[in-house]
Amino acid sequence: MALRPLIAGNWKMNLDRETAAGLARELAGAVAAAAAFEMAVCPPAPYLIPVADAIAGSPVGLGAQDCHAAANGAHTGDVAAPMLTDVGCTYVIVGHSERRADHGETDAVVRAKAEAARSVGLVPIVCVGETEAQRDAGETLDVVGRQVAGSIPDGLDGTTLVVAYEPVWAIGTGRTPTVDDVAAVHAHIRAALARKSADAAGIRILYGGSVKPSNASELLAVANVDGALVGGASLKAADFLAIARAV
Repeated sequence: MALRPLIAGNWKMNLDRETAAGLARELAGAVAAAAAFEMAVCPPAPYLIPVADAIAGSPVGLGAQDCHAAANGAHTGDVAAPMLTDVGCTYVIVGHSERRADHGETDAVVRAKAEAARSVGLVPIVCVGETEAQRDAGETLDVVGRQVAGSIPDGLDGTTLVVAYEPVWAIGTGRTPTVDDVAAVHAHIRAALARKSADAAGIRILYGGSVKPSNASELLAVANVDGALVGGASLKAADFLAIARAV
């Protein structure tokens, strides 16, 4: 890969404080600053601070799983982007399929969150991906292209944006698209980014969806795959490190 791969772990709504901090410490102790990859972990919001403490001084980055589009205000239960930078985050996931499905987030909502993240120096990891029904209907490229167009602010570059392709039907199911399928979608995303940014070639596009040690090498070798957004396998240090080292 021409770009330094990003291997990001989305811990979703898992672990407890002690386990999260322990996992973070184990990863921090295993990743060298000169590693061929960049690593980031995205714990549940209550564990951001203990995880930040556990990785302090290491090359492992901290990300959050969501942010609100507003900088503050009467939004009970939400977390603002400035709060995330205040506790040490450099990344934030926005537009994950579980947020789109469970919370009804539209492309416009995702874009507003990405803009809020950028306004305070956070790098948004903007997620796109099709459902099984959309895939079966042959709509994958149209759906993903539409999400890129609607969810990503114009003018961002490789230092201010990461995109993650997560086929919804592959998340947590053990199923993955073929290598050719992944290549086609990532190439389509790259082309769609070129209509929004002069630095489309410098923006990392991650693959997510049942990434595990057994398929990481094959997936990470695909053209335009610049890393991985890892779910369940990121909850075990050995598996997550094996995926990262597959680059």
